[in-house]
Amino acid sequence: MAAHGPPVLLGRAGERQVLDRLLANVRGGQSAVVVVRGEAGVGKTSLLHYCARQASGFRVARIAGVESEMELPFAGLHQLCTPMLGHVGALPEPQQTALRVALGRSSGPPSDRFLIALAALSLVSEVAAERPLLCLVDDAQWLDAASRQALGFVGRRLLAESVAIVFAARDPSEEGELAGLPELRLEGLADEDARALLATVIPGRLDARVRDRLLAETRGNPLAILELPRELAAPQLPGLFALDGTQALRGRIEESFLRRLEGLPEAARLLLLVAAAEPVGDPLLVWRAAERLGIRPSAAADGEALVAIGERVAFQHPLVRSTVYRSASANARREVHLALAEVTDAEVDADRRAWHLAAAAPGPDEQVAAELERSAGRAGARGGIAAAAAFLQRSVDLTRDPVRRVARALAAAQASLHAGAFASALGLAATAQEGATDELQGARAGLLRGQIAFASGVGSDAPPLLLEAARRLEPLDPELARETYLDAWGAALFAGPLATDGGLLEVSLAAGSARPAAQPPRPADLLLDGLAALVTEGRAAAAPMLRRATSAFAADDVSAEENLRWGWLTTVPSNVLWDDRSWHAINVRQLEHARDAGALARLPIDLTASAILATWWGDFARAAEAIAETDAVTEATQTHIAPYGAMLLAAFRGREAEASTLIESVVQTATAGGQGIGVQYARWVNAILFNGLGRYEPALEAAEQASEDTPELFLSAWALPELIEAAVRSRHAHLAACALERLTEATTAAGTDWALGIEARSRALVSEGETAERSYHEAIARLGRTRLRPELARAHLLYGEWLRRDGRRHDAREQLHTAHDMLDAIGMEAFAERARVELLATGEKARKRTVEARDALTAQEEQIARLARDGLSNPEIGARLFLSPRTVEWHLGKVFIKLGLSSRMGLHDALPDPDRDATPASTP
Repeated sequence: MAAHGPPVLLGRAGERQVLDRLLANVRGGQSAVVVVRGEAGVGKTSLLHYCARQASGFRVARIAGVESEMELPFAGLHQLCTPMLGHVGALPEPQQTALRVALGRSSGPPSDRFLIALAALSLVSEVAAERPLLCLVDDAQWLDAASRQALGFVGRRLLAESVAIVFAARDPSEEGELAGLPELRLEGLADEDARALLATVIPGRLDARVRDRLLAETRGNPLAILELPRELAAPQLPGLFALDGTQALRGRIEESFLRRLEGLPEAARLLLLVAAAEPVGDPLLVWRAAERLGIRPSAAADGEALVAIGERVAFQHPLVRSTVYRSASANARREVHLALAEVTDAEVDADRRAWHLAAAAPGPDEQVAAELERSAGRAGARGGIAAAAAFLQRSVDLTRDPVRRVARALAAAQASLHAGAFASALGLAATAQEGATDELQGARAGLLRGQIAFASGVGSDAPPLLLEAARRLEPLDPELARETYLDAWGAALFAGPLATDGGLLEVSLAAGSARPAAQPPRPADLLLDGLAALVTEGRAAAAPMLRRATSAFAADDVSAEENLRWGWLTTVPSNVLWDDRSWHAINVRQLEHARDAGALARLPIDLTASAILATWWGDFARAAEAIAETDAVTEATQTHIAPYGAMLLAAFRGREAEASTLIESVVQTATAGGQGIGVQYARWVNAILFNGLGRYEPALEAAEQASEDTPELFLSAWALPELIEAAVRSRHAHLAACALERLTEATTAAGTDWALGIEARSRALVSEGETAERSYHEAIARLGRTRLRPELARAHLLYGEWLRRDGRRHDAREQLHTAHDMLDAIGMEAFAERARVELLATGEKARKRTVEARDALTAQEEQIARLARDGLSNPEIGARLFLSPRTVEWHLGKVFIKLGLSSRMGLHDALPDPDRDATPASTP
């Protein structure tokens, strides 16, 4: 493994075949990615060199992570994308802007980190259109977090772009962003190959016992075989490995390098330290810093066996770099970093200069701390939140002034929170709280602790922390206090009965005393007042305030910032008011704002709400599309959201195995995370599932549990119709009557056709004679004026079942045929089966739905086909689904084959889009 050429490669026949097949697949028009994993020195870099040599006809891009560069934002992505920027003009404009800003090529507002990753995907796809592209990423564990995340995203979304990415990395725990990608595990060399390699280091005869011991101790690690015996004479070999067997192999290799370093002149060791501390591999910077330190060029000859300084600075192995740096004294490292800072251009590379200055600082230094703070601002402006957090954290370490130290700790904690580094964020918030010099700083630190608890999934701990912070903020910053009360209300709703303290009532009582400072009230103020009144005064009193809040967030002029800030909380009033029209309007606006902002971490929440509403409207295809898109986002971003949409859709469809698995998973996860609302939602869905299957006792149990949690809110009210149906069918009339009283209170306050139609249907179930029939007619009339086709179909089903039991078989057949046809067309299989069985009891048979051609499409194919039908271009579809345009084109080709089409024109007939506004929306 000389520093001047590729490492020696012996053996590895199986691994080479894997890489050969990978390249062949890419030549055939597919994409491929693999992470080559193994310990230090096992030959990962050698395999990357082999792959490059085999890639005839490819464009080859090589990048490598450097340990000392891990905190610089998008440093690795900069290495990869800068030579390709000639193609950036072909990207959609938002992606162009995001990538240019991230790489420091232009100024602009920071983009979501996943939009930057999507831009990188589109860029490599464009480059590969000319010829296949091979990206080799060495030492991926040392890439900066932003680059690793972006490249992991690209690796997961590749499909039909003629792109190959080969990562070389160590322990997967060091870079979780690559988790889930295909892996090639690299172990030590086979015995025969290890012997051949050893012979290149120790030519001639070698005692068999010594050789076998040597090979056993090195475990076939090529670098160990090459390095450990190198400086030993033959008489020393028998005792070479008389070391403690527990000593790590990596430690032995580093000790070998250390012994070689100790034999070098002082000037050569200092030159190697300069090269190790300079992450760019720029020889001009190294020589300029060396000149400042009084190192002559002749020193390079003494260390050339370990590092070559030519067009680039190249160490024999990354372990050489780390050994050089770690073995140096603290004073020597500071001296070298100061020299590098002095020769780094403050205009061109201010952030790397600031990092060198920080490493050179022996103690607190306000000037350097301020430089790091400015670097954090630049990193944040480019979307490098993790880097901003690192700069700020180091700035805190160098700050002596107590006020500035706390302010920087708060900023660092906020950045760490946004970057998902919850442990670091919590530590910094504690630092800020301990050092707070005034009440406002202490309150802001408490607010951060609550936000961290909520974001990190510790849902039961968040409400009391946020409530305490809001109370402390109230006399200091009234607007921030009200925002914090709203955060606390949302956290309390999320935690439900699992909250350790600070429940909805306590939060609502406290929030009710904090009057809005802004006039006129902001949408968030209207939302807080309505939600607080809902808990403290009841539905009827809160309804006018909730309608004002709903109107504010559904208005055309609501700001994207306001909508994105409050997210799913803005739809709670619509849910409480049984107002699907406003719910839909707000959801559409939220999706639009999230897409425009590239807020991919927020998008799954809005897509889930869209899937739930589409399911309730009976548009299962649209719901499945939203669920597929949610899956695409969470897969690409490695984020998680409970499968609320998929769970509800499976229950409406009556697919017991699928729904039950999802329900059980959500209950376990939500309980462990202190997320009571997840448990309540799962129980409500379970009640729908069992009612559809005609299993009324378990439906009753699930509905009772769901209706008892947070009884003043929407999920409990939604569970009541399921409870009433299950109670009537299982002959628990008293339970049904009590539930109807609670339901009537909720629906009367809402006053929409959805609410009053459900109430009428439920009243019919507990009534007899003319009262029941009149209620069924009212339910069908009211629900017929809404878009909730499943609820209307269930009203026809219940009416038909009642008519049959009343002996009116002819009338029953009419209602049951209507119900069966609707339920079957929607895809509600279990409820449709109930209608079919009832029809058989009347002497009729139900017609079977014919399987449509589109049923053969996968969820993703149907989603792409619908978007194409609606006029979106391949780049626009790709931006929506986080795919490259060429992958979209590949999927469309499969769609055309399955549907027997030759172009997009036929999609309008194959996938008709009924006018969604044909059915009037419910009205208050």
